[in-house]
Amino acid sequence: MIFIGSDHGGYELKQCLKSALEKEGVPCVDCGCANADTPVDYPDIAGEVCQRVLETPGENKGVLVCGTGVGICIAANKVKGIRAALCADSYSAKYTRLHNDSNVLCLGGRTLGAGLALEILDVWLNTPFEGGRHAVRVGKIGKMEEERA
Repeated sequence: MIFIGSDHGGYELKQCLKSALEKEGVPCVDCGCANADTPVDYPDIAGEVCQRVLETPGENKGVLVCGTGVGICIAANKVKGIRAALCADSYSAKYTRLHNDSNVLCLGGRTLGAGLALEILDVWLNTPFEGGRHAVRVGKIGKMEEERA
């Protein structure tokens, strides 16, 4: 399941991504916001999406969009168990899945065109985690979360 959310600055791109996911038959749940006209605080949306992702770790993924993608990514990474990655190109999207097992993709609604954002999303969704030495590193990130909680 894909949980998707945005603040007002990412609303238009979120709608585009959601439409593409639905067209491809990918199960998708919209966690807000409802329009581009009413200001919404991105930490609230990030928190909702991240909690939903963590309900079924390994199966659920999240997509978050704000104006630049930066704020919503920072907020998402405050949630224990979330490995959110801000991506502006397909290469980063590929390697954040292969090496970091990212479970939330963050995008900038005001910095990316729809075509590139759709390409990034496709690569991110279709790239598996490589595991191996990277699993050790991801485990160390989890340990850091435990030690600093």
